[in-house]
Amino acid sequence: MIYIVIGFLWLSICLYLVLGGADFGAGIVELFTTKKERKFTKKIMYESIAPIWEANHMWLIIAIVILFVGFPVIYSFASTYLHIPLVLMLVGIIARGTAFTFRHYDAVDDNWQVVYTQIFYYSSLLTPFFFGMIGASAISGSLNPDANNFLDLYVLDWFNLFGIAVGFFTVSICAYLASIYSLRETYEANNLRLMIRKSKQSTVFVVITGLIVFIAAYYSKIPLLERIFGGWIGIVAVSVATIFLPMIYYFIKQRKLIIVRVLAAGQIILILVAATYQLYPDIILLQNGNHLSLLTDSAPEKTISFLAWALMLGSIFILPFLFYLMYSFGRRNARGSE
Repeated sequence: MIYIVIGFLWLSICLYLVLGGADFGAGIVELFTTKKERKFTKKIMYESIAPIWEANHMWLIIAIVILFVGFPVIYSFASTYLHIPLVLMLVGIIARGTAFTFRHYDAVDDNWQVVYTQIFYYSSLLTPFFFGMIGASAISGSLNPDANNFLDLYVLDWFNLFGIAVGFFTVSICAYLASIYSLRETYEANNLRLMIRKSKQSTVFVVITGLIVFIAAYYSKIPLLERIFGGWIGIVAVSVATIFLPMIYYFIKQRKLIIVRVLAAGQIILILVAATYQLYPDIILLQNGNHLSLLTDSAPEKTISFLAWALMLGSIFILPFLFYLMYSFGRRNARGSE
């Protein structure tokens, strides 16, 4: 049963990055669009994230519940030593959702729309940035529970060169996913060319920030290269993700945009596999050489068993309706384009 729980934990984090990441990326893409093109970008991004923007955070909630119930030691450790970036991330999620709602559904169109838009932009940018920093601190071995001052205990273990690099890499991934996903919601030729250009720009940004992550890992003495390319799984995952890139732009030319979405999501999943497979079952590495493991730092067996059954039964009700929601919005948008 423990492997079922671990599988759901990994899947929920993965889906939050693939779906929620595109949600955040919508605000990032719109932020880095010229004022002349922003009106069209706003409309396209809204139609792109509309089917799932309210459901995206379900995956984060599931991950938190799994950690809280199934791995209380890991949950308490992370919420203690990473409470600052966690709080900043949650504030960003709340601010972004609120701004998105008022920006689109406020009964009065006044100067407050400008405020809502700015909150939407910068919370979309900062939230995945802190999400990336949290992930970086978990795998970098920078967390130091033996420190005796506030900065070393609660700040410098996540706010460092490697954490900042991974934060920007996560932001670039979100922008990439949003620009790729939005192609299917773009029906006018001029707007489609605009979004293809955006997807190419975000691809360059992903490559550049990815290289910066490796440089930051080298200077921070984190063996990232060995972890990713030290086994055949990492080599295959990175190779396939790279092969997917020319395939994506081939299928864009063929206007097979559902395949494009699947390939883009597959790239991110493969990157996540490459970055984490060597560490399994460890989930948090500590500076003193210790680690927190999903196998040894789990809840009692009976708790894990109940949690696994709850997750399996819950997925029967959640997943079909989520896919139906996405399918329904896709059909509605297709009819609107006719």
